[in-house]
Amino acid sequence: MMVRVGFARILAGLALAFALTIPPGRALAETDVDLALVIAVDISFSMDTEEQALQREGFAQAFRSKQVHDAIRGGMLGKIAVTYVEWAGASDQKVIVPWTVLDNPESLMAFAEKIASTPLRRAQRTSISGAIDFSTKLFTESNVTPTRRVIDVSGDGPNNQGRIVTDARKDTLAKGITINGLPIMMRRPGYLDIADLDLYYKDCVIGGQGAFMVPVRERDQFVQAIKTKILLEIANLTPPEGLIHRVQNVPKANCLAGEMQWRDRTYN
Repeated sequence: MMVRVGFARILAGLALAFALTIPPGRALAETDVDLALVIAVDISFSMDTEEQALQREGFAQAFRSKQVHDAIRGGMLGKIAVTYVEWAGASDQKVIVPWTVLDNPESLMAFAEKIASTPLRRAQRTSISGAIDFSTKLFTESNVTPTRRVIDVSGDGPNNQGRIVTDARKDTLAKGITINGLPIMMRRPGYLDIADLDLYYKDCVIGGQGAFMVPVRERDQFVQAIKTKILLEIANLTPPEGLIHRVQNVPKANCLAGEMQWRDRTYN
């Protein structure tokens, strides 16, 4: 009996010693995935309810589609992890669907249903930097080991609250995370909007290996644009360059455009 008790204590001691050698955050078994993707969508008041509904429907349809299912199965590991986040001002970010491993039709359909069934909400201000910072932190909570990490930011206006968007981008890219964009340009520039939002996203928001954006200019393009973007991100592809390019040199976007608009609105 004493021998058995002594042996049990030795085993317990070895188990404890082994556990202490595991790096923090890896104590629980992690899942290897081809991609960890944060979908970060704008719900600021500049997004009308119809745009919000189209945005939700676009992402839900994407994850219901056979093409997306096939793209996931076509990966080296055949699985991805995704979380769906809504954001507005600097302190307003909310996880709508937590990290979910998608590796079969049932998991994809359930993920799509959670996106579609959550009530819509709207909030004040636009902090792309806040969305990027919040999304970056989420990767530490994913409990997956991804081959690639991507943040998918969609919105219809420039950063106007929180820290400078290029600072947030720089810190995130330094961690090896890619930021892609979906600039929504379905209305004429007006109150707190800017012309050429796609150029702003190109120069101030997106970055990292293989980074790209898919602008949306028409309502009937919205759902398909989202589906195309998700497919490209899963397959680790970039969209083909347009056939028509501007001949003249295009000036760089002003990455403080949103902050300047808000300042002018406040003091005029």
